Amino acid sequence: MNHLLIFLIPWKDLNMLLMKIITKYVYDLLEKDCNLKKIFIPEGYGVIVLNPNENCIEVEKPKTHVQSSSDSSDEPVEKRERKDKVFKETKKRRDFYEKYRNPQREKEMMQLYIRENGSPEEHTVYVWDHFIAKSAAENVFFVAHSYGGLAFVELMIQREADVKSKVTAVALTDSVHNVWHQEAGKTIREWMRENCCNWVSSSEPLDTSVESMLPDCPRVSAGTDRHELTSWKSLPSIFRFFTEASEAKTSSLRPAGTRRSHRLKPEEL
Repeated sequence: MNHLLIFLIPWKDLNMLLMKIITKYVYDLLEKDCNLKKIFIPEGYGVIVLNPNENCIEVEKPKTHVQSSSDSSDEPVEKRERKDKVFKETKKRRDFYEKYRNPQREKEMMQLYIRENGSPEEHTVYVWDHFIAKSAAENVFFVAHSYGGLAFVELMIQREADVKSKVTAVALTDSVHNVWHQEAGKTIREWMRENCCNWVSSSEPLDTSVESMLPDCPRVSAGTDRHELTSWKSLPSIFRFFTEASEAKTSSLRPAGTRRSHRLKPEEL
């Protein structure tokens, strides 16, 4: 006997479901195959932050009494009844809309931001203070994509000396940071010119130099004009960049090859 099982899942819910399944699969691989340890932050919340843009947990919203329009005793009875009828109809439509929009959510929820991790910038500083700064690693490397580049610059502004002493190199991929708007000092901009490289979305071949409007780090093509693919496409170059930076640090020499070829000259600033 043949059987046919059909699932009708809204596209938005399907995307969320796939994201959760893929995320769990990747994290299982990181723990089992790469021997990495999952850490829950901060203590007491029992959650792990996967996306710094969603640093919150959902809790049931306290029930509040909504005053009916008929509570006013200064109006005529007929007018109060009409207003009360409109109020009830409006509430009925709103409740129906909320149920239609998310039929699985029976209780009204509210977002509670995780302390010290309420934004990508706060999250980056928190991870630095509680984990990276305390680690025994001698060579720390960053790969910061998109808004992550802005968060890294903010980390440098707040922990400049610590970052300079511990971080060997930083690979930015289509970073949206802005050293002027973020008011990064001269010493930070100079350090970024020597230790960072930004692989940006471009139709040019991988590692082709791209003109920069900011006086910070060199910009090179990621080999793709799609923002979301810049990290993946530039990964081989990023690891070469890190290798050269590590070798240069060990030998107390400036990195050569990719890193040197893309360094901005003073006259280009």
